Order: sequence, then structure tokens, then C-alpha cells
Amino acid sequence: MHRHSAALCLLASSALTEARSVVALKPRDVSPLSVPGTPQIIANGNFSNGTYGWESSPAGQIRDGLYCLTVPASASAGNSSYLRTTYDFLETKNDIYTLNFTASSSVGFDIIVLTPDPPLDPNLNMTAPLTTSLHPFSFTFSPANQAPNATLEFDLGGLPSQAQVCIGNVSMKRIDRSSYVQDVGPALKVNQLGYLPQGPKIATLVTNSTNIMPWSLVNSAGTMIAQGSTRPGNVDAASGQSFATIDFSSVTQSGTGYVLRAGSAISFPFSISSTLYEPLRQDSLQFFYQQRSGIAIDAALAGQGYARAAGHVQILPNQGDVKVPCQAVHDSLVAYLEPWTCNYTLDVTRGWYDAGDQGKYVVNGGISAAQLLMEFERTQHVGNLTNPLCDGSLRIPERNNNVPDILDEARWELEFLLKMQVPAGSPPQLFNGSLVDMSGMAHHKMHDNQWTPLPTDPSQDPKRRELHRPSTAGTLNLAAAAAMAARSFASFDKAFAQQCLAAATTAYAAAKKNPAILAPGTDWDLGGGAYSDGDVSDEFYWAAAEMYLTTGQQQYLTDLQNNSYYTANTTTLFSIPSGFSWASVAALAQLDLALIPSNISNHSAIVQSVLDAADMYLAVQRNSSNGYGHFLTSYPWGSNSNALNNIQIVATAYDLTGNATYRDAALQALDYILGRNALAQSYIRGYGSKVSSNMHSRLYAHELDVSVPQAPAGSMAGGANEDANDPPANDVLQGCEPMLCYVDDVNSYSTNEVAINWNSALAWVVGWAANH
Repeated sequence: MHRHSAALCLLASSALTEARSVVALKPRDVSPLSVPGTPQIIANGNFSNGTYGWESSPAGQIRDGLYCLTVPASASAGNSSYLRTTYDFLETKNDIYTLNFTASSSVGFDIIVLTPDPPLDPNLNMTAPLTTSLHPFSFTFSPANQAPNATLEFDLGGLPSQAQVCIGNVSMKRIDRSSYVQDVGPALKVNQLGYLPQGPKIATLVTNSTNIMPWSLVNSAGTMIAQGSTRPGNVDAASGQSFATIDFSSVTQSGTGYVLRAGSAISFPFSISSTLYEPLRQDSLQFFYQQRSGIAIDAALAGQGYARAAGHVQILPNQGDVKVPCQAVHDSLVAYLEPWTCNYTLDVTRGWYDAGDQGKYVVNGGISAAQLLMEFERTQHVGNLTNPLCDGSLRIPERNNNVPDILDEARWELEFLLKMQVPAGSPPQLFNGSLVDMSGMAHHKMHDNQWTPLPTDPSQDPKRRELHRPSTAGTLNLAAAAAMAARSFASFDKAFAQQCLAAATTAYAAAKKNPAILAPGTDWDLGGGAYSDGDVSDEFYWAAAEMYLTTGQQQYLTDLQNNSYYTANTTTLFSIPSGFSWASVAALAQLDLALIPSNISNHSAIVQSVLDAADMYLAVQRNSSNGYGHFLTSYPWGSNSNALNNIQIVATAYDLTGNATYRDAALQALDYILGRNALAQSYIRGYGSKVSSNMHSRLYAHELDVSVPQAPAGSMAGGANEDANDPPANDVLQGCEPMLCYVDDVNSYSTNEVAINWNSALAWVVGWAANH
């Protein structure tokens, strides 16, 4: 808002008086704010080299290190009068910059300070209220979009009367992370949540000694409960740490505040409890309610501080998800290298925000909804479960509606997935230069046309929401997840189950008709990720399996048996060693084919493939260079979800056989996520002593704005990423060992983001562990 009042200013309007007022206001009269970071981005910010690097309208003069110009009266704000740099500079997405300057005006009014890089919206766009006194200003900001050709501009228009404006001491630097030291926690690494009384209890001691060392277990009163000797280890391949292990599995006494000691090393405290995983089971699922789009989040359900208005429901400033158009042609030329668009809009409300952003992606939503449905279906086919996922078990609006709450939560995403289907009879759409009938397919994703800054409340997102081109992968994800929903909801909501099956049937047929409409890697960074996938044979296998298990129809069994994954080896089926993920989903089919009764003739061979996969992960766990008992051999983006997905395979092997070896191996591998790792890092917010707290999310960017909350309890960070690539990671993780490639920083999206497919993996595994 621009303000003016002649009564507020004591200066005369003559040019002479204005000039004298400028001379009297010198930079040395003000103590400039400290400027963090290096190097300096703004050249000649004190005008010691004349006007080098600057241009203005109208022309001004340099007086005592200030650039002063007489701004004519203007009816509206804008850049008709300005001071700006004449060169371009880089603003890196999700880095942190601080702009400092001093300024005054002969008439008090607001100027706009921005860093434009058209056609992007400016990453910095702030108002500076000038007064007749020279004042220091400081703006710290985190760019939402990568801006390689940014400039700094002071827009000086919008004042009905003439004014003399002076600006100086201009400095802009990025954050200085040179003092960062990685905290690896205590040398004794434990599951910081704790252990089950009848489960394995293993800890890792980081030590260069090859000698056997005594250890003791002490309770909260300081009484020694158990003692023993360490088992000499090796060098952990993923961290470079020399280690020994401690096995105290014989301790079954429940309690809190236990501590392990070995030499001078003392572990973080932990519990031993038969209900250890119950709170985390609920919180890992509660995460999805707080990621919901299109609904107000209730503080009574989500907790104080997490309440927010409904996002993307077509209430300004939202453009919203009620009538979402296809991608604009100028954007599709970047995404697809051809002018794709469509002639309709879709209501794609509901669903979960995918991750730290507020986009919604069918391929990631597919696996996430599927893992919640698998968690529920497991309770229907595995006996003697002590904690069924009943109605009323979660803090969600639909509790006590005679439907299990986990199904209610999955339905919120499923209804979005159904809405992403191309309407029947739609005109053909462009693909690789040809017009193709895409009716019945699913749009691959929907998100903003530009990134929003951290934090951004969903109800305040002003960007254009766009549908992206349908894809075969997205269509098959819809078919698979909807077929699963048809099974699970049949006993609770027959009409919805039938709707899901109809959509799945249509989608499956559309995918068979268009088997190679692939999502390209070029469709990224215009407000969302690509989720590209060049091979959809695994999606065809998964969709055929779920359609067969739901309908029993021969056509789906035939497609299943004709798929290369039907006779593939175990390594291929289960994506070993890296593990299954949103892009490699054949394992989902195999797990369901093994667990859910059907008339498939080779059921025993399918079960055996699950056991063979589990045995491969047991071999990884038992390798002498594995000091932390996990199932990982690599650390990609979201490695924590890979670790958990691998646990799901081993845990399912236990469900199929009752073999306690699989149970113990799966429980031990879960310790990694909760602190038994090289960093002694519990990656789950609210669970442990050294927990991830600065997750990358537009909802929870507390590190950048204390008025928004930290991520809620039960949120899981992506974890170590040996190819980490973001501003904090690039600054502080150069040359890191794979397991150490993690930084708890809100701007580290490649190591510290939250995501629905990561929490769905956590929810399945913790739900399984809570039963044991």
C-alpha cells in the first residue's frame, strides 16, 4: 500500500531543499545490518565506482555513497521510475539470500524491491517503507524458482507527488554454511524409540578398537539390568565407520529410559515395550490427513498449530482445483517439445499433496494409496493380529462411520485419482505429432505452473494449476489402485466399490489401447517433478494382477501370464537390490498375488519368489560390511522408503510362513530408520532424541518462518542420498560417504523432504511391527 501526506513531511518541495536534505543524510549516520554469506552478488553496491552496473529512470546523481534521483509523480506503482542492475545473476532455487540496503525519501512512501527474471514471478517481491530518515533494510528470502537471469530492481513509482529517493549500501549474499559440522551423535547407535520385549535388540558401537569390550544396560534408575561383551565387527561399507555390535536380545523386561554403555560411549535412551509401535502406527497414518487437499484441517484432530483453511478450492487467491485446465501451450512446448493441450477442464479436488510441494501425481498417489490398502488387506488374510485397523482408530473427520479409518484415508486419495481420468468421448490429443484418442486414460499429474516459495499455505497459493498429458503409467496406476479399492470397499460401500471397478476397467482398456504414452523427463521444474518412466511393463503386470485378483476374469490372468515379469527372476521381480518404488511396481503385484487367495495355478511359485527375495535381503543384512542391520546397498533419493519397502518384502515372508527368522530380520532393519545408523539420526519427527526437525515442506517450513509449525509427529524424512543435489547438500555434503549424505535443513529437498509414498511405506511397516 502506498501512502502520502504533505502534512507528514517537513521538507519544502523545492529542488534546492530536497538536495540539501539528501546531503544531510549520510551512510555513516546509520549502522548497516550485518550481511551473512559470500560472495557478494551485487557489484558496486556503494556506488564507489560511479554508476557502473546500474541504470535508472530518471537519471540520478551520486552523493556520499548514495544514488539519489528525483522521482516524478505517478498515479500507480510500477517500474516507470526505477533503479536496477544492468547485469544478470543466478538465484538458485531453495537457497537462502539476504539483501541489505539503506534508503530514504523526501516524502514517506513505499517502494517495491524485487528480483525479476521474466517470465517467472520474482523470487523476491517485497515492500520497503521509506521515510525522510535514512534507514537500513534487510530482506532474507529463499527463491521458489531457479532464476538464471535475475536482476535487482527498486521500483519507485506510485507517489502522487514528486520525491527525492536515495539508495545505497546495496549488498546481496547467499547464506554462508562454511561453519557447518555434521553431528554423528553418540558412538553407540540404537533404535531411539526402543525394542519389543520378544524381538531382537541389536546396537552398533562405532570404534576403531578391534578388542572385545564390555557393555552394560542400565535402567532409568541407574540399575544395571544386563551386561556382556561386544562382538567385533568390520568397516561399514556405506559409512566408512569401524564398528562392533552389541546383542542384548535376552533382555525382555519392559521399561523406559534404558541406556547402553560401552567404555566412554553412552547411547540415547530408549524403551522396551510390547506397545512400542502403537503411537507411531497412528501418527504415520495421521500424516495423510494433514497432507489433504480441498478440506480445512481441524486443530482438534491434527493438533494445535496444524489447523489451516481448505486449499485449492477456487477461493482467491487460489485458482484452484475445481476447474483445472490442461497445460498452457507455451509450457507444453517445454514439457513435451510439441504444443499439447486439451479442450476441457476437470474437477480434481481432494487427494493428498504429494510431498513438500502441493502438486498431485497419479503415479505417486497410486503406490501410496496402494500401500494403505495393502495394510488393510493384510488384516483380512493374516491371522492372530492384535491391532486391527478399525473404525475410530484415527483422528480424521470420517471416524465412526462404520468404515475402517485407513480405508477412509485412502479414499481421499482414490477419489482424486478417479477424477484424473480423461472423460469419455474427448477429442483426440497430440502425442509425438499424431492425434490420439486418450479417453479413459489418466492425466499423469496436476500441479502449479511455477513453484511457490517455502512456506506457502495451500489456501494462499496464487499459481495456475494445470493438468499434464495423460500417460500409460498413470493410467495403469489408476487401474491397479482402483481395482484394489473395489475389493477393500466391497463390504463397506458397495456403490463406491463398483465405481472404482468401473474406472479401473476403463483405465486398463485405455492403457492397452495406448501402451506407450510415456511421461518424459523433460516435463519437470515448471512447478513440479517429472515422475518420468520409460518402461511400463511392470505397471502392466501390477494392474493385470490387481484386476485378476478383484474380478477373477481370464482376460486379466492371460495378460498377467503373458507379461515378462510372470517368469522373471527374483531380482527383476523385486527390483533387488535397490527395492521397489513408484517407478518399479512389479513387487506390489507379486506381494498381493502371494497373500490374497485366488485360483492362480502357480501360487506356490509366487510365494517362493517372495521368500527368495526375502532371503536376498537377509544376505544383505548379514554381510560383514553391514554395521547397521539394514537391507540397503545403495542410497538414492528417498532411501528411507527403499529401506522400508525392502522390509515389507521380508515382513510379508514372515506373514506367509511364520518363520521367526524373517520377523526378527524385519524388526532389526526397522531400527535403521529410528536411529541405528551412522548419523544416530531418527528420521521420524517426534520419535527419538536426535530427530529430523527441519523437513522440506511448504506446510512445515518452520526453519524459515516460525509462525508455521514443524512437521507433525510421524512424518519421515527422505534420508541419506549419495547423489544429493540441493543448495545445503551441495555446500556441506561434498565427498560424503553414502550413509552420511544427509542434512537436516528445510531447503535440502534431496535428503530431507516429506512425501506420501515415504510415509505409506512407513505406515505399512510400522503397522506390521505393531502386531508383533
